Amino acid sequence: MERKGQIMKDSRVLRSTKIVATIGTATEEPKIIKSLIKTGVNVFRLNFSHGNQKDHLKRISYIRSAEKEMDTNVAILADLQGPKFRVGVVKDESQVIKGSNYIFDKDPKVGDFKRVNLPHDEIFRSLSIGSNILMDDGKLQFKVKDISKDEIKTEVLVGGIIKSNKGVNLPDVVLNTSPLTSKDIDDLKFILNQEIDWIALSFVQKLKDVEEVKKYIGDKAGVIAKIEKPSALEELNEIIEACDGVMVARGDLGVELAPEEVPGIQKEIILKSRQAGKPVIVATQMLESMIEAPSPTRAEASDVATAVFDGADAVMLSAETAVGSYPLETVNIMDRIIKSAENHIKIHPGDGPQNLKRENFIYNAVSRSAVSLAESVNAKAVVAFTASGNTAYRMSRERSNLLLVVMTPDINVKRKLSLLWGACPFFSKVQGYEAAIQEAREIIKIKKFAKKGDTIVVVAGMPFGISGSTNSIRVVEI
Repeated sequence: MERKGQIMKDSRVLRSTKIVATIGTATEEPKIIKSLIKTGVNVFRLNFSHGNQKDHLKRISYIRSAEKEMDTNVAILADLQGPKFRVGVVKDESQVIKGSNYIFDKDPKVGDFKRVNLPHDEIFRSLSIGSNILMDDGKLQFKVKDISKDEIKTEVLVGGIIKSNKGVNLPDVVLNTSPLTSKDIDDLKFILNQEIDWIALSFVQKLKDVEEVKKYIGDKAGVIAKIEKPSALEELNEIIEACDGVMVARGDLGVELAPEEVPGIQKEIILKSRQAGKPVIVATQMLESMIEAPSPTRAEASDVATAVFDGADAVMLSAETAVGSYPLETVNIMDRIIKSAENHIKIHPGDGPQNLKRENFIYNAVSRSAVSLAESVNAKAVVAFTASGNTAYRMSRERSNLLLVVMTPDINVKRKLSLLWGACPFFSKVQGYEAAIQEAREIIKIKKFAKKGDTIVVVAGMPFGISGSTNSIRVVEI
């Protein structure tokens, strides 16, 4: 069945910013997955911090079956757990008081108000006197006073209840550890044998983390660097250049940085990712109240809109759709917020993404010129022919109000482009420049993107079909 009418227009034409939704126990059934696609989901995220490979295999199968049955295009993002550090088991009601001493050690015994097990040798090797340790999403804070081989003595800066198996954050420490745990490697072996388009790397600390994972994955999927560690900001430009996409993961980033710093950093990451032509996702707590409520707070609506105004490629839902009580309503309201913000930008362009600086780079110049030409001739769409997807990334970074129709002969590229701002990707079945243009004309007419007599602008490379050769602009009449 083909998606028609308003549904098709809503999710593929009227909205440029894409929606990423996490699949979990609340949304893993085929009927709900189809409903999520109809409501506007472009990318499904599989969170490998939860569930097992059997669960994820079932979800992948359901997503791909729905994609085929609905004759649509969705991407799948596999999000690796990464090196998450946790304390051991603690007795109930173990409370620590500000100003008191507290010990983290390697003793596996049950912890209490004096000490707790911290079973991570790499933390003992990397900490120094004066380092900060945060626990339970920053609710408890400790400063390191002394370190030995098996014991870390701290002073409690912010007290509270110590709870079992809570996460530990180290905001001012770069750990000398691999970006991939044994669980991640096992998950990657599974992921790389599935129809997965994007792989998100958690807790990126430095450029070498991305480079190591890229060598492992190769060209089997795009690598998204999750920026959630302050240390990653020190090599932000290099990390963006090395990866295929970026996620502003505001959960741990908001724990390890002062809250007031996060909005500015989000804006900076989005702009630098756009400049590099890399898709960027804004994630965490976007509509969190809708895990349990049928409508968001006004602050959450403003948060989603701000990501749109800043020019993010996509906004992401986590627990809201994975385990929440109102997953379809959440996607629907996010779709409405995005479209409202994008309509505002059309009326008030100054409130939208800022223009990028001009570059002496032929492919970016061609993309910029194509957008300018299309706007000058009132074209209904820009059509980009691409084998690798790179032409589409360059066109998208301009954040034009024009519809971006992308034609590619690679099904994997087509799916990956579901994450890209403004892109409406289609599979190209023909060879040759003139035949490809005619194919694009037919698709545009069938989808009612334009009618007979309307104008489109075509961007391609000559010789046609050769990756990395974008150098041609042509005005075509439907």
